[in-house]
Amino acid sequence: MRSLGRGDIALGFGLGASLFEGAGARAPRQLKLMPSFAGDLLDPARSHGDLLVRVAGEATEAVRDAVESIKSVADKAGWAVRWAIDGFRAENRVEGGRGLARNPFHFTEGFGNPETEREVADRAIVREGQGEPEWAVGGSYQVVRVIRFATELWDKDSVPEQERIMGRRRDGRWLDGTPVGEEPNFAADPKGRRTPLDSHVRLAAPDRRNPPPLVRRSYSYDRGDGDTGIIFSCYQRDLAKGFEAVQKRLEGEALAQYVLTTGGGYFFVPPPGDAWIDALS
Repeated sequence: MRSLGRGDIALGFGLGASLFEGAGARAPRQLKLMPSFAGDLLDPARSHGDLLVRVAGEATEAVRDAVESIKSVADKAGWAVRWAIDGFRAENRVEGGRGLARNPFHFTEGFGNPETEREVADRAIVREGQGEPEWAVGGSYQVVRVIRFATELWDKDSVPEQERIMGRRRDGRWLDGTPVGEEPNFAADPKGRRTPLDSHVRLAAPDRRNPPPLVRRSYSYDRGDGDTGIIFSCYQRDLAKGFEAVQKRLEGEALAQYVLTTGGGYFFVPPPGDAWIDALS
């Protein structure tokens, strides 16, 4: 995904559907306002937007200074900040080519991502022949979801029960004994005796040998007063086959009573270059 390094700061941006009003065929084919899915309670004040700006870095003060600089530029240009949220990645690390981190439910995330850059590109980057405008080839659809976690309720459950709801051990191992670096054969467990049929990972990717065509990069957040959760973010070359297909499968999952999506949006990350500027004119 497009990123610009500035010292220990990385900047990335995505274009919202509202930017392309009147652009017609020049707009990304699948870009639209993110709809509400089953169980969502989207706050309009914390959803959507013309432009998504991501600021990341290892030094908190450097990130904050960069954010203030961006806000200053936006003010001078007459742009208002619609919504903002701070995130972090606890126990952030790379193992086997995958970026891993621990979420507020104490589970390690990121095992479902591909190991190589080639696999990342295959899942996330728009190709020629997809019916997209020429300028969009090489870009990516980004989905952002601010998901609040009911951590107090979650922590009342035993660890084995939490692992059955998730479909994995806290450290990423599979419930059927398959090593963390391999893919379990859910077909060999048709009644869900080892991995429950309504567990999160089983519904999200019922055929682990053919994973959903998306790449995720999420952050935890803590706003205080019990408002904790994740800023879910994923990239894909096709929204319908990527995030939306997974989200529809997750309807009725056991995890639903512990999570609530309150904001976010759909965006398009343009490829390197400035061809996207002409598409907006």
